[in-house]
Amino acid sequence: QVQLVESGGGLVQPGGSLLLSCETSRDIFSTSTMGWFRQGPGETRDLVALISIYAGGINYANSVRGRFTISRDNAKNTINLQMTKLKRDDTGVYYCYADHGNQRYWGQGTQVTVSS
Repeated sequence: QVQLVESGGGLVQPGGSLLLSCETSRDIFSTSTMGWFRQGPGETRDLVALISIYAGGINYANSVRGRFTISRDNAKNTINLQMTKLKRDDTGVYYCYADHGNQRYWGQGTQVTVSS
């Protein structure tokens, strides 16, 4: 079974930072575009950031550009999302995503809550 294992979610105050990580297998990691989506309360699941196989192409949602950074760690088969200057609107469940050719895979999701 393909697994995307997320970690790093939690409760943080506005203006704070969190690092999310998503680890998968080498076979998936080395052949997939990967990224992060989030779903806020009462909202749809929307793209946060996307990174290509060789990290040459990166997309960010307008709402996070300049505050979040997505990256690949090839040694650990892991993608990271460094989130800074967090806002209350960043609250939601963050899902790791892998686009493996004609297949799509999702992590279980990790909760991020931004609140004072």
